[in-house]
This record gives sequence, C-alpha cells and structure tokens, in this order.
Amino acid sequence: MIYQSKQLEEQAVLQTAAKMCAAARTAPKAHGRDTIHAFVLTGGEKEVLAEVMEKLGDELMGEKMPTWYGRDANNVRSANAVVLIGVKKEHRNVPYCGYCGFQNCISCENAGAKCAFAYIDLGVAVSSAVSTAAMDQIDCRIMFSIGNATVHLPFVEKNVIWLGIPLSISGKNIFFDRNIFHD
Repeated sequence: MIYQSKQLEEQAVLQTAAKMCAAARTAPKAHGRDTIHAFVLTGGEKEVLAEVMEKLGDELMGEKMPTWYGRDANNVRSANAVVLIGVKKEHRNVPYCGYCGFQNCISCENAGAKCAFAYIDLGVAVSSAVSTAAMDQIDCRIMFSIGNATVHLPFVEKNVIWLGIPLSISGKNIFFDRNIFHD
C-alpha cells in the first residue's frame, strides 16, 4: 500500500489537534476547577469562521480590516485546521486573591469585572496546546482575532473566552511573511 504525503499530513494535523485538546484539558487550573472548552474546525466550518472574522473586522476596523482580521482570516483559510480553546467566564472564589484588583470575588462580581484566574487558566491551557504542536513540528500561531470571532459562531457555548490556533503543514510557515501589519 502507498500512502501519499498529503493524506498523512491531514492525519498528522488532526492527531496533533486531538493531542492539543488533551493538553489543554490536562493543564493546571486555578482552584482545581476545570472550565476549559476545546474543539477543532476543518472544512466548511473553518470557512464560516473566516467569514465571521472578516465581518467582525469590518465592524471593528472599517477599511483597516485587512490589516488584522482579514490577514488572520486568510491564515484560517490556508490552515489545515483550527483548534479553539476557551475558558468559562466564571469567578473561582479563590480566598485572599485580589488578582482582579478587588478585595474578593463578591466585590469583583458586583463591579461586573472578570476573574483573573479565567485568563490565567486560558493562557496555561493554550500554552500547553501550542507546545504540543511544536513538539509535533506543526506550524501554528495563537490568534486573538479567531477567539473574538468565535463567540459569534452559532454552535459555540456562550459565556466563554476563546483563543484560536490555526495549524498548518506546508513547505513554508504560512504565519510568517504575511506582509500586512496593523497599528
């Protein structure tokens, strides 16, 4: 039997994406509370994400959209898959914390502020995931723009903070030399 490189690369990307989701799940979490969400997009769902990114970029940036959201949407289209990792927006009730700038979680909630540990948990989970991609020699980039657009997808759980990680196998890393810079 002959296995073509393209077929094996597609398998490799999905295997790495699965391992990235596992790495995010097993990453350490504040106060032992697991509020991580993760999933992978390919094909038509990946294109829907790219379209939502461009629409959101138009709303936020107007004519400057191509310099950030448009550039990143093109990377999503060129990527083999996109891993999305999120964390539920909830307070952890860690005693004597104050990382959010408030005396306690009740003060933070009453002010409508966000729990700092949610962002810490997201950062640790995403870092664990991209280190997995690096060990598998899969090109990737952490993108806020993907996460910001993800909240607008109809099939995504609400009240979650997201970051996106497009994955690529190609002869040259698609996330460099993008020749578009934003202010």
